[in-house]
Amino acid sequence: MSTLVTPTLPESRYPASRAQPRNFARRILSIGLLAVAGLTLSACGVEELPDNPPAGQLNLPRTIAWSAYPTGTGGYSQAVAIGNILQRQYGVNLRVVPGRNDVSRLATLRADRVHMSAGGSEAVYAQEGILNFAARIWGPQPIRAILSNFSTSCSFSFATAADANIRTIDDMRGKRLTFVQGAPSLNNASTALLAYANLTWDDVQIVEVGGYNASIDAVINNRADVAGGACNSPPFMRLDSSPRGLHWVEFPHDDADAIQRVRDRLPWYVPHIATEGPAIDVNQGVRVFTSAYPLLVAMDTAEEDTVYGLTKVIALHYDEYKASAPGANGWLIMGQQLENAFIPYHEGAIRYFKEIGIWTPEAETKQQENLNRQQVLIDAWQAYEPGGVEDRAAFEQGWLAFREQALAERGLITLSESQ
Repeated sequence: MSTLVTPTLPESRYPASRAQPRNFARRILSIGLLAVAGLTLSACGVEELPDNPPAGQLNLPRTIAWSAYPTGTGGYSQAVAIGNILQRQYGVNLRVVPGRNDVSRLATLRADRVHMSAGGSEAVYAQEGILNFAARIWGPQPIRAILSNFSTSCSFSFATAADANIRTIDDMRGKRLTFVQGAPSLNNASTALLAYANLTWDDVQIVEVGGYNASIDAVINNRADVAGGACNSPPFMRLDSSPRGLHWVEFPHDDADAIQRVRDRLPWYVPHIATEGPAIDVNQGVRVFTSAYPLLVAMDTAEEDTVYGLTKVIALHYDEYKASAPGANGWLIMGQQLENAFIPYHEGAIRYFKEIGIWTPEAETKQQENLNRQQVLIDAWQAYEPGGVEDRAAFEQGWLAFREQALAERGLITLSESQ
């Protein structure tokens, strides 16, 4: 089910404690209800300004579609905020297609049902052809990055029920941790965070759930003790205000070996102090890891003008939407970590980066490295797939071994810990 995003958004911020959840929850609920209703505002004309060109001058289509996490999540709420800008300033509709898991979000992108996808680490896994994307119907995908959101919150961490008495990552041993079906980006992030304390899935009780929101519901309903997600994700407000309460597990940044164990599995994750989210004291923050969330991506075949135009709109109107949804402040154009990307950027985005002078020689070097990596993966798939065995499990195991060898022979990181 898709939603045409056009409502006007109220300002919203997370409280620093559990003392003020209701007003925030009411604001988020109103956003969600308006979005789901698919209200459409009439197109508004804008004056032709040098730094704010109309949609026609930017060559944007009348409707842009992107897939995102389900309604009520931070990524979805941010799409609503950006969609409101597009509609009000440019007369362009942003149609958001919610996907319950990694595969569904990227399947609509690959099938050209949406122009872009705003998700998380699944874009990396699709590029790599690992986890759910090791299947014969997938394989390595020519994904292109557009923009990354590095907010004052975090992309993924462990939220625990306060009454479960989990105060350190070591305390998770024997506790109930959710496993989201069809969501390798979430489950692999859990694997990496468990590794901080040398734990694995064998050290916890696995609770299988059908989607991201179901994961948090499992904790609220006492079917689980821990669920992973973005620190500013609105569904965690429900856990915070529930009888069980909310507590964030901390990952001290002074344990270099523990940090390395996490980054061996997810090299695009970095230590971070989150100051935005329910049950987080804005003055103290919480020591966590983070990566880009949402990470806005497209296929390599996406229209350059569309990507360029949307990148420019998101950059130019930052001050207008940055406080309109949890985590929206992370889209700051000067906060893009272009030199640390793990996915090559789309030419339309690069065109705008060059226009404003932030595309550096280091960014170009990283771009060529990432393009080379994608080509190595695609060449390996084309060499392996035609002769692969029929059995699904054997095919995928064979591919992962073939892929690892192809990367290792060229001195490239294999992500073998993430497969």
